[in-house]
Amino acid sequence: MRRLVLSLALALAAFAARADEPGKAAAFVDVTVVPMDEARTLPHQTVLVENGAITAIGPVASVTVPEGMPRIEGHGAYLMPGLADMHTHIEAKEDLGLLVANGVTAILHMGRAPPGMVDKGRERIAAGKWVGPRLFFGFMVDGTPDYSEFFVSSPDEARSVVRLAKTNRYDFIKVYNSVSKPEFEAMIDEGRKLGIPVIGHAVRAEGVGLPEGLRMGQMMVAHAEEFIYTAFGNGTDEGKIPEVTAAVRETGAYVTATLSTFEAIVRYWGRPDQVAAALKMPEALYLSPQARVDWQDSDYQRRPLEKVPMLQSYLVFQRHLIKAFTDAGVPVLAGTDTPTVPGLVPGFSIHDELRNLSLAGLSNYQVLAAATKTPGEFILKAHPDAARFGQVAVGMRADLLLLQSDPLQNLGALERPLGVMADGRWYSQKDLKALLERLKQRYRHLDRLPN
Repeated sequence: MRRLVLSLALALAAFAARADEPGKAAAFVDVTVVPMDEARTLPHQTVLVENGAITAIGPVASVTVPEGMPRIEGHGAYLMPGLADMHTHIEAKEDLGLLVANGVTAILHMGRAPPGMVDKGRERIAAGKWVGPRLFFGFMVDGTPDYSEFFVSSPDEARSVVRLAKTNRYDFIKVYNSVSKPEFEAMIDEGRKLGIPVIGHAVRAEGVGLPEGLRMGQMMVAHAEEFIYTAFGNGTDEGKIPEVTAAVRETGAYVTATLSTFEAIVRYWGRPDQVAAALKMPEALYLSPQARVDWQDSDYQRRPLEKVPMLQSYLVFQRHLIKAFTDAGVPVLAGTDTPTVPGLVPGFSIHDELRNLSLAGLSNYQVLAAATKTPGEFILKAHPDAARFGQVAVGMRADLLLLQSDPLQNLGALERPLGVMADGRWYSQKDLKALLERLKQRYRHLDRLPN
């Protein structure tokens, strides 16, 4: 076994030296494919990647590797789709590499993205100037200036902001809580015309809420907790779960769980000592300066402790709700809200989310689907011309993880990838460790910032 691991590591290192060859071509030879079309594995496969896309998959004996194509000898290692975090608020360019180092090859940024990341990030990643995942952006809009830089006060303004988002190359409109019903309807209608779907929070205005907002055309709910405040009337009546589940399923809408977000809120609510501890976690060495300051200044730690039992009951309820949604066929997405809540470090936080989905009772396949197959289907439904991802299949974008063990049996395998391929570019385990070390050295003086 030691010889097998060593030979694999040497093959990975040799291949890494050729990761930037033109055409983004590669052959994964003798890998166990985890295709994520169902809960199965395909042993002894060869997978060909050309121009950043998967072009062939088949048994080792039947797939010929083109002459000159870089090879990686898998020796049975497991090849699966890269992970997607469908709720982030990252602000630092360095966070993009941090995501890839943790196997995240696609993200949905849900508001307040730096302008340079929106207008230049995708091109710089595609050109190999930045290490990063595939980027999708939501343009955040509210009805007041309390939580969003952009707010609307009339249907005409709502239509204008959709046009503005489209012009500036955003992929979605993210609604917050306080838009009115006429404004919400205007954004839905204009979004349909321009191909920029509405996603986000539950609009609190009379006549909207959940699930009515989904019937009106909202494509995705950004947090499971939004159902508590609307569909369940700020309560946790589990007797209503089947009714709400059926209503959501009928709309075809998606739900981003963000269970890890709520778990972190519970942990740090009213607990400055816990926030201080979070800043000393090993992962916190990779936090951007702004995120570190935001954690230190977090309002959560100053909130009343007596509410924690209620919040804990909300977390348990959300896990039950997500389990019911998944079992009924409501498509659930993995998302973390990183790094807005203490404890949620970009990239590392996706593993907290997958753990929470497992705690909710989802099978390992269902957990993995929420971070691979289902996000790919969501993006394809929203933007049919987008490059497909989320499965290991011919025609899919080459966003891949190579793992030592079967993730369908052990989700922990995801935390130690042998390598990550993002858009056909290969980063070996050695490359990923070097990326993390460079980032840690860049931020090394920040681990003693005053409180």
